[in-house]
Order: sequence, then structure tokens, then C-alpha cells
Amino acid sequence: MRILVLNHEFPPVGGGGGRAAESICQALAKRGHEIKVLTSHFKNLPRQEQREGYEIVRIPVIRTQAFRASFLSMALYVLSGLWAGFRLIRFFNPHVIHVHFAVPAGALAWALSRFTRIPYVLTAHLGDVPDGVPEKTDGWFRFIFPFTRWIWRDASARVAVSEYTRSLALEQYPQEILVIPNGVEADLERPALIRVNDPPVIVFAGRFMEQKDPLMIVQTLSEMKDLSWRCIMIGDGPLAPQVEKSIAEFGAEDRFLLTGWIAPDEVMKQFERSDILFMPSLSEGLPVVGVQALAKGLAIVASHIGGFVDLVDEGQNGYLVEARSKDKFKSKLRELLVSPSRLLSFRQASLEKAKLFEISRIAEQYEDLFTAVLEKGK
Repeated sequence: MRILVLNHEFPPVGGGGGRAAESICQALAKRGHEIKVLTSHFKNLPRQEQREGYEIVRIPVIRTQAFRASFLSMALYVLSGLWAGFRLIRFFNPHVIHVHFAVPAGALAWALSRFTRIPYVLTAHLGDVPDGVPEKTDGWFRFIFPFTRWIWRDASARVAVSEYTRSLALEQYPQEILVIPNGVEADLERPALIRVNDPPVIVFAGRFMEQKDPLMIVQTLSEMKDLSWRCIMIGDGPLAPQVEKSIAEFGAEDRFLLTGWIAPDEVMKQFERSDILFMPSLSEGLPVVGVQALAKGLAIVASHIGGFVDLVDEGQNGYLVEARSKDKFKSKLRELLVSPSRLLSFRQASLEKAKLFEISRIAEQYEDLFTAVLEKGK
């Protein structure tokens, strides 16, 4: 099967949605499918790249930040993508288009499909769903919302990465929506040995933005100086200066490591050196970092929101806490930090949980879905 993948973000650029798309591409390529990815160019990245059995084509969009796409860069992705997409379709002749995010890539998929009659399958990651990530969808998104109905309506199939994402989407788009979670190559990422670090290492990974609430991490841990721990904060974004300032104010510089924005393989290396994933997010679809944390056997302490419900078995491999509840976050983290044996059992439980999100299972579900779409179109 020949598959054209559209996503305005693709590693090393972007966040979880790009990493999810990358994992699916890798898995489908291993299953013998031909794949080309049309994504955004950034700085010195090659315009064309062969990677693990598939090809990446990057188009100019004037993107200035790896961790965030501006409205202009997303608009340019759609406009530049029309020319590049038609050219790819002419020479590649894909059977199906797989598009990640209704906005902006969904608009490109809709236009290409209208003119070529090639069906497209839409995967939504929450940030493209109304009310999913308010800091995104409460701004300029509301002006283009009426046009997104066509994108959802005309898709040959629609996928949400979590039940929470699906439920939000159904409030605005009354079509059939399937749930296929993000995945990870669990066996490949599985650490050779699970042990608890001394002191235990807490890790956060994500954009330093309000949605992820990185300041909550500093505020929570600053009140736990009586315990031994270290914290790695991976990522970048507009709140980074405030995070650094807060760490300095609490006099905790020696306990925190701020890595900045790093490549996905470097994220996994940091996870391998960690014990607990701490994610006090205000909204999430099915966070890729959560699935990756399972694969590395990390205990999870996270907000009781979105897709984290699918990743955490309460009291077995982690805890879910009401967002912004600093005292409750402190309580649950303390339970793990004071008991290495409990933390070890949680880590082992996460490794078992990771098997449910094995990327080969996820790829098979997409493969079956693409096949069903093509059969229906005959």
C-alpha cells in the first residue's frame, strides 16, 4: 500500500503528535508499505530525507521555533503543501492519505482529496479539537472552526488518540470516530535492568506552556526539600524563563536539570535515567511521553485528565491527581520517594502496561482501517 502522510510537525520538529506519526510510519514501513511524509522545513534540516524505510519531504513554511508552530507557519504549510502535495501524488500515486491534525494538515488533505479523489483518514491529537487545548483553540482557532466541519465530514475515516479526545470531538463533529491510541516500540525501548536511582529521578517532558503547567513541578518539589530527589525538565517554550527564575528563587538549582529542546532519542535516554514521570498538565490527548514512559518502566504521577486515564492503573503503576492540586501531587510523590520498593513495583507494572501500546498493534489497526477504506471505495 502506498501512503501519503501529512503532518505540519515531524521529528525532530514539534511535539507528541509528530512523534506519534513517526512511530506509525516506522511500523508501517516495516510491514512493507511505501510511505512518504510531507511536513514543514525547519532551519538546516534536509529538504528530502530517507529514514527507516520511508521518505520525508519538507516544504518551506518560515517556521522559527522547533517546539511551536505559528499561525503563519501553519497557513504556509497548507499553501506550500498544495503544490508539493499534487506533485507527490502525481509521481507517488498513493492509495490513501493519512493526515495528523485536522488543523492545519486536515485542510491540505481535504483539498488534495477533493481534486484527486484519493481518500484520507484523519487522526486527531486533541490540539485540533475544540476545547481540547484552550490556549490554542480559544484564540484564532474559533475563526476557522466553521471550515473544520468539512474536514471531519469528508474524511473516509476519523481516529482519535484517546477516548477523551473522541468525546470532545463528538460534541462538535457528529460522525463516527474510532479510537486508536499512540504507540511505542515497547520491546525495543525496554530497559535491560529496572532499578531505582539513588536519589530517585523525576522527569518532565513537554512544551513549557500553560497547558503543561511546568511551574507546578517547581512549586511542588520546592516544598519537598526534606527528601532526596533530582528533577530533569525536558523541553522549551514561553514559560522557560519563569521556570528558571522559580528554581532560582527556591534555591534548588543543584537539584534541577533543564535540558532545553532535545531530539526524541535523547528524550528516551533521559527517561532511561529516570524513575518517575511527573506531568501536571491541564489537558492532554494521549500523551506520547506517557506511552514512552511506560516503555521505559517509569512510575507516573499525572493530572487526572485526558489520555492519562488510559495510561495509569491507580495505585499500581502511578497516581492520577486533580490538576493544580499541589498538596495532592506532593502526597503521591512522597509515597514513592520514601519507599524504593514501592517505586520499583510501580516501575515494573509500567513495563507490563506498555505491552498494550506496542506500536505493532497500533500499526495493524491502521493497516486494517486503510484497507477497509479502500475496499469501501471500490
